Amino acid sequence: DQVDLNLNNPRVLLTLVETLLFYVGRGARFIRLDAIAFLWKEPGTPCIHLPQTHAVIQIFRAVLDAVAPDARLITETNVPHADNLSYFGDGTNEAQLVYNFALPPLVLHALLRGDARTLTAWAAMLRTPSDQTTFFNFVASHDGIGLNPVRGILPPAEIQFLVERCRAHGGLIGLKQNPDGSTSPYELNIVYFDAVNDPAAEEPLAIQVSRFLVSQAILLSLAGMPGIYFHSLFGSRNDTDGARSSGIPRRINRQKLALAELRAALAQPGSLRAAVFRQYRELLRVRRGEPAFAPRAPQRIWGVDRRVFAVERTADVGRSVLCLHNVSDQRVMLDLVSQAAGVLNPRRDLDRWPRGDPDSWVDLLAKASEAAPMDGVARCAPDGRTRLVLEPYAVRWLAAAGLGVRQLLAAG
Repeated sequence: DQVDLNLNNPRVLLTLVETLLFYVGRGARFIRLDAIAFLWKEPGTPCIHLPQTHAVIQIFRAVLDAVAPDARLITETNVPHADNLSYFGDGTNEAQLVYNFALPPLVLHALLRGDARTLTAWAAMLRTPSDQTTFFNFVASHDGIGLNPVRGILPPAEIQFLVERCRAHGGLIGLKQNPDGSTSPYELNIVYFDAVNDPAAEEPLAIQVSRFLVSQAILLSLAGMPGIYFHSLFGSRNDTDGARSSGIPRRINRQKLALAELRAALAQPGSLRAAVFRQYRELLRVRRGEPAFAPRAPQRIWGVDRRVFAVERTADVGRSVLCLHNVSDQRVMLDLVSQAAGVLNPRRDLDRWPRGDPDSWVDLLAKASEAAPMDGVARCAPDGRTRLVLEPYAVRWLAAAGLGVRQLLAAG
């Protein structure tokens, strides 16, 4: 029910520019352009992704570059991934950040299937057009989990699988009207904790928390800027009553919390909120202290096992971190040497990479007293390979003192 503006009128366009400058003048550093793909209205067209829309964004960017070069534009376009990328422009003339809309449903799909292959293949293809651009990564927001961004990435049967699991987990489905009058699923309305966990399942709380935190660790490990939804930080569950009483499906993910009740829950060591918040805060603490997690620090995706999402981040100073995320309920044993060779087939390179001592590896998420030697790493197998055990839904962020990740993967 938002009004449309006639930006063909110069006075209207200048008023929008003045509004932009109003916020920037009061210290705003990030400007979110909501549903910007539909900005320009042109009779006889679908009114989405029109050249005039991109021209307006370019005007905004030129103005900010001139008067507030530290300000950043973030475009919010819940559309198929290829269309989403167009809002980077040529890498210098439109948004510096673009919402990574395909990430939430792909992470969800990986956890529900216990299989990270589609997520891995997609992440390995991620590119931005210049060093002035990066992704705004998120897995949950005040809206639903959009399905349009993964059309063409996930087959229709797998999208329907997500729809069915959402319903089974107490969620709702937002529909969109098609030109022929039919409808199709547009978004999953469900809080992310319940999207990955069946509220009716009799599972230990620790398993549910671990499964959820894998999704958040993947978010935090990727190149780009992470956006964390308030309810994810505190492990909220579906607000079914709120959605039903308001008649607004998205309200299931927008519960308003009383501060006193939240504080009380966080003060209970055995509560869901306390468990999620404590471990989430640790992920953020570790991430903040590692240069390899800078927004534009290079990343490389490793296909080490179908059950594991693995990403390597490398800092300018050369220190690398290998982030391993087990998205399954199975125990996974990785042979780091053979897996690296299997993915990259760098046999001639492996011979010249330096050997590493497993005791020099550090699990950044382990407590300081447990960091070395690293728990779950076999010293050296008889064949000279080093093996790592990942428990169900385990997250390991590994750094090697004095070694890059490629050396770490070849070490034995």
